Amino acid sequence: MMILLPNSTDGARASGTGAEPLEWEERSLCVERIIPVIYYSVLLGLGLPVNILTAVALSRLAARTKKSSYWYLLALTASDILTQVIIVFMGFLLQMAILAHDVPHAFLHAVNVLEFAANHASIWVTVLLTADRYVALCHPLRYRLLSYPARTRKIIAAVFGTALATGIPFYWWLDIWHDSQPPTTVDKVLKWVHCFTMYFIPCSIFLATNSVVVCKLKWGKRVDGHRRRVGKTIATLMAVTAVFTVLWAPRTFVILFHLYTGTTNKDRRLHVALNLANMIAMLNTTVNFFFYCFVSKTFRRTAGEVIRSCSPFCTRQGQPPANRGCLHSALKPLRLLENVSL
Repeated sequence: MMILLPNSTDGARASGTGAEPLEWEERSLCVERIIPVIYYSVLLGLGLPVNILTAVALSRLAARTKKSSYWYLLALTASDILTQVIIVFMGFLLQMAILAHDVPHAFLHAVNVLEFAANHASIWVTVLLTADRYVALCHPLRYRLLSYPARTRKIIAAVFGTALATGIPFYWWLDIWHDSQPPTTVDKVLKWVHCFTMYFIPCSIFLATNSVVVCKLKWGKRVDGHRRRVGKTIATLMAVTAVFTVLWAPRTFVILFHLYTGTTNKDRRLHVALNLANMIAMLNTTVNFFFYCFVSKTFRRTAGEVIRSCSPFCTRQGQPPANRGCLHSALKPLRLLENVSL
């Protein structure tokens, strides 16, 4: 998610009708500055360690099981880490709270490129994961032939490279916070491209693939036990994509609303709405860990191995860092990533 930040307090406080009431000024300062700083500090302090733990656990599972789907989840987690570091730390806390806007404009535009690149990587790796599950559940024979770790890693590398390339045009992204003029044609094009590539197209793919899978499972002839296992897999995948759709909806609406209302620095309420929409969207970078823990005992056990291996209490007195009996169970994939039996 691209955090759109005020680059100047003067521009943010400007008003075409004069000074705003002091009461609203104080409330707006609290909502625009104090609450976001606290929120993003907590989000970064809790979300970054959780995502690092998730990345280490998934890397172990990917190395042990040699399953392509684990590589997609690992890439998704890596993109979430990049999003938190680039957007939350560099784009918000460093610029707003630490440097207090005293940064060159070239640096701001360069950070824009990195922010959009991280966003594109995160979203489209999720699309790849959805497509991977669709092929695995609906075309298992073809999936066995097409999906293997070496090809998956090449696809992921191509997605990250493409994400960086598609982030370059957003160097000219017009800062909504500091927009004292109506959007130009270039700015309108960039905002529409952003909304389509980050929300409308991915959500359409999620809806189409999930609908096809549900219909196939509903009318297909399958054993009851297998149907229950696959049903839980699809339910979890639909929950992941539904959470993304819900969390990103407010921000997409605010950006489109801005295109039709012109400037935002004359309406502090729109500033507050954009702040809240950004905070809601950023939750998408932290929720996956809890989905994995809720669905899979294997992931919980592997994450426990990682925690115990890093704990001094587990290596004291010659104790092994993890339970040896967990190794065989850890070879079982996450239920979310379960392949269809032939």
